[in-house]
Amino acid sequence: MSRQTLAAIGVAFALTAPWFVVWSTSFHAESTLLTVFLSGLAVLGASFLLAWGAETAEKDVPRAFAIAVLAVLAVAPEYAVDAFYAWNAGQFAGTPRGAEAGNLAVANMTGANRILIGLGWSGIALFTVFRSRADVDPNVVNRSGTLADAVSIDPDISLEITFLFAATLWAFLVPLNGGIDALDTLFLVGLYVAYIGVVLRGDVEETDQHVGVPAYLQSFPRTRRVATVLLLFGYSGAMIFTAVEPFAHGLEEIGQSVGIPSFFMIQWVAPLASESPELIVVAYLVNKARSTAGFNALISSKLNQWTLLIGTLAVVYSIAIGQYGTLQFDAKQADEIWLTAAQSYFALSLLVNYEISAREAVTLLVLFVSQVALEFVIIRDLLVLPLTSNELLVAFSVVYVVLGTVLFVARRGSLQVLLGRAVDTVTDAVSSRGDHPQRAD
Repeated sequence: MSRQTLAAIGVAFALTAPWFVVWSTSFHAESTLLTVFLSGLAVLGASFLLAWGAETAEKDVPRAFAIAVLAVLAVAPEYAVDAFYAWNAGQFAGTPRGAEAGNLAVANMTGANRILIGLGWSGIALFTVFRSRADVDPNVVNRSGTLADAVSIDPDISLEITFLFAATLWAFLVPLNGGIDALDTLFLVGLYVAYIGVVLRGDVEETDQHVGVPAYLQSFPRTRRVATVLLLFGYSGAMIFTAVEPFAHGLEEIGQSVGIPSFFMIQWVAPLASESPELIVVAYLVNKARSTAGFNALISSKLNQWTLLIGTLAVVYSIAIGQYGTLQFDAKQADEIWLTAAQSYFALSLLVNYEISAREAVTLLVLFVSQVALEFVIIRDLLVLPLTSNELLVAFSVVYVVLGTVLFVARRGSLQVLLGRAVDTVTDAVSSRGDHPQRAD
């Protein structure tokens, strides 16, 4: 092992060490700022360990499955935060406090999903294009014109895009019942289970030529390699899971101290903190010219958030209330869900031809930032606008749906190809007996 590789592993573990001491000894930091600093360092270090574990695992399991595991672990803190609010909604069901907690659960979920696309997909696309100017990336298509360069998406991601499209269409129906119920749970969780079942039946592909830490770990004998991957997943997952909630709450407290409304902080700042491990991991992959793996991770994260995260809220609520129940929300949160579904619909229309241009990424980013900024202006009465907060959400939903529909119609040929590839993948998985040959070390 080279000194550089050893140093990289040492630095990553060192970043998590202070928080590990705080967490394992129940030591309380003296200030909110210190808590944010230590937990933020832990998230950063754990994100690198998580990425190395996923890259190493590609030698033994289908790449899509390794990325799916990475995505679940990276967004696990978001699940914890949302589960906390769903649990409180059940514990205080029938009271104003319970109703508020239910609304906060939905607000946190929709904020996380919109951040993942509005900042994640767009930001990583722009970073990939920008980075390709310094180091050639085969997945970047250079074209003449302003912001015309595009990031090419792996056609093998057709399966994830198709499942995400199905979840997005279902999400438009969720507000019609006034809450998240058992039918939503069965469909959305079932959809994700079906997806995992398909990718597990896939072959173990020849991995990319890795360097650094993943290359060193992949050189281990199989038993030691698998144990190392499990250790990296387990340790990094624990650090992320324990550090992100204090990190998010610390940021909330800091924001509230400077006059930012609590509800706004819970919908936007807390999810931004909980999404940070995923964005760090993807930025790391892109920086290694692995933009395909990076985008696969982003799409996989969106899929599990749009299925597992929504679907399990009703389960947590029912457990808390002690019987089956529907997690209810108000009209404002219904509009938030429709806007989140509309944004997802538009984002998928950008990827249907297996690429996203810098121009499209900027459009995605501008739409997201302008909606959040305008809503902040409205709720803080900073300017007099001819729209209420709810009307603003509906207006942006219409914009997303119209733009998405226009693109889907214009790219209907690409959509047919994408759906055809996804059907072929599912058919191959169903007909396969799982007797793929083992890879030799």
